[in-house]
Amino acid sequence: MPLISASLKSPILLHSLSNRSLNPRFIFSTFLDSRAVVKQTFSFRQVTRAYSNMSGDGVAQFNLSPTSFLKIQKGDITRWLIDGSSDAIVNPANERMLGGGGADGAIHRAAGPELKTACYDVPEVRPGVRCPTGEARITPGFKLPASHVIHTVGPVYDVDSNAPASLSNAYRNSLRVARENNIQYVAFPAISCGVYGYPFDEAATVAISTIKEHCDAIKEVHFVLFSDDIYNVWLKKAGELLPN
Repeated sequence: MPLISASLKSPILLHSLSNRSLNPRFIFSTFLDSRAVVKQTFSFRQVTRAYSNMSGDGVAQFNLSPTSFLKIQKGDITRWLIDGSSDAIVNPANERMLGGGGADGAIHRAAGPELKTACYDVPEVRPGVRCPTGEARITPGFKLPASHVIHTVGPVYDVDSNAPASLSNAYRNSLRVARENNIQYVAFPAISCGVYGYPFDEAATVAISTIKEHCDAIKEVHFVLFSDDIYNVWLKKAGELLPN
């Protein structure tokens, strides 16, 4: 079978591994730089499902319930916006809630110093801890396009004795806080998949399964993912867990 290539907003090449199987396998190869290539294996059905749900702006949509949708896209979560009044981005914070590296630092920089001031005002539950692992807090978004920031703390994969439960709690409590504050649209990053070391495939399984179970009263849950390799894994896992 000849090489099949796909030109999308995400730089992905699609290669067939079989021309005889009724359900052939494919590889998505994402070129991160001149030396590194990230490869993910997909079945034909997963490819078809994911890309049949892809809109013209590169956003893949899946049904969570009759009234809720999951949308997966590449991008910068600090620029995400639905309506500026009932939307929130989720910040993968640390327990101090005073900013840090990665997405946490980027969100604080984009929101401006008012966000750190608001975080200082969140009561500590014990010295130095405003948001324990798995819990969530909410503040205004200040200079961010989205109206609110929901701060949650994911587990450190090699340290937490029950990392899947802690990660699930981070997603579940973020959605609970959203409902309590009349937030209809929520955008998540891939919690714990940076320096906290959570394996992407396992994290995607926990994230999408938890959101599917706890999406009540939320119109849209978004994943806004910065890197190609995480985006590819999330697309694949959504195709497996959310058959439309």
